[in-house]
This record gives sequence, C-alpha cells and structure tokens, in this order.
Amino acid sequence: MPWYYAVAERDHDLQNPTSPEKIRHVGELLRLGPESRVLDVACGMGGPAILLAATFGCQIVGVERSPDFVTWGRERIAATGLDGRVEIVEGDASAYPLEPEAWDAALCLGATFVFDNLAGTVAALMPTVKPGGYVAIGEPFWKEWPLPREVDDMGYVPLEETVERFTARGLALTGLVASSLDDWDRYESLHWRALEEYLAEHADVEIRSRHEHSREEYLQYQRRLLGWGIFVGQKPG
Repeated sequence: MPWYYAVAERDHDLQNPTSPEKIRHVGELLRLGPESRVLDVACGMGGPAILLAATFGCQIVGVERSPDFVTWGRERIAATGLDGRVEIVEGDASAYPLEPEAWDAALCLGATFVFDNLAGTVAALMPTVKPGGYVAIGEPFWKEWPLPREVDDMGYVPLEETVERFTARGLALTGLVASSLDDWDRYESLHWRALEEYLAEHADVEIRSRHEHSREEYLQYQRRLLGWGIFVGQKPG
C-alpha cells in the first residue's frame, strides 16, 4: 500500500498552502544571497529549496525521510540544473546533526512534528543558525477562537499565541507570510485530483476513507477557520 502523501502530493511543486511568490518573499526576509548557507528540515520534494536557490544563488541542504520525496526531489533538482546548489539528504530530520552556529538560515515549513511541536522546532533550529541569522517556520494557526465545540484544535492555537511560542526563546519576529484562500484551495485541489485519479485505478479503501474525510473537514470548517503562515525570526547577534 502506498504512503498517503506519496499519492496525494505527487503533483505539488510546493507541499504547503503557499505560492512561489511568497516563498521568494521569504527569501528576501531571510536576506539570502550567493554566500548564504541554508538548512531545510523535512524538505519534502525540495520545492522551496529549488525556488530559493534559483532566485538568490544560495546553497541549501534539505533533509527528508520519505524515499519517494527524496527521489522525486533529486530528479527535480537535476532537471533545473541546481545540483551544485541544492542537496537532499535522506534521513529523519530529528536525527540530523545540528552543528551550532553553522547556518545563515534554517527552515522547517509545515513539519514541526519532526521536533514534536513549534516550541520544540524553535529550540532545535535556533542554536544551529549564526548570531544574526534567521529561522523560518511554517505553522498552522486558528483564525477564530474559541473554536466550535465539534472542531479538534489539533494542537494549534490562535495567531497571537503562535507568535508567542515562536518568539519565546528570543527570536525577534521579522516577518509573517500568510496563506490566502487561493493558496489553500490550490493546495487542497491538487490533493483531490491526485487522489481521485489514483482511486479510479485502485480499490484502496483506506486511502479513499482518509481522502473523503480530509476533504469534508476542509470544506466544512478548515477553509474558514484554519490559517497557515511562515514565521520568520532573527536570532540575536
């Protein structure tokens, strides 16, 4: 049985509800340039890394545990001619050696589960960037609070509390790049199309159930209530 996300995200250039323009804006907020060294943990197929390296000329090392995503990501990197600037290391990002003050910027876009949660991700990544360097984390947040009784908060909190968790260890918030409804709809629609095409050829009851449940949740309340943003913070110099 294939892994759910290997089916659902096969057509995604960016595996989060964002856009190429917004990823480039994040690169500007990170002050990336040809001399910048960037770590991207749980990088997926390397979509943001490819955009950032192509735009700013920076060097990026991504870490990804899914063999499918690693293979597809390396193929995309080779196709764009960025082999010398973007590398994907296969492995669990939580076990990757985070050398102190080794990177100009560290990214974790939509994968704070690697370090348990947002606070754990900041604690892991902040020491590995240089003084004055940057940490960028993509994280959901709730646009309304309190939530309706039937809605599971999934461990996420409103925007203000999300920022508090992000800055609790001393990062200075220097940017927020939030998703629009168009970003969300594009992201979710690519899931739906890939899954429906797969299910037209495979009688996979588990994937069908998960697909339909996820789509229903998005349409019923997530589209209205759930936000997503890339939080950019600067480490004290």
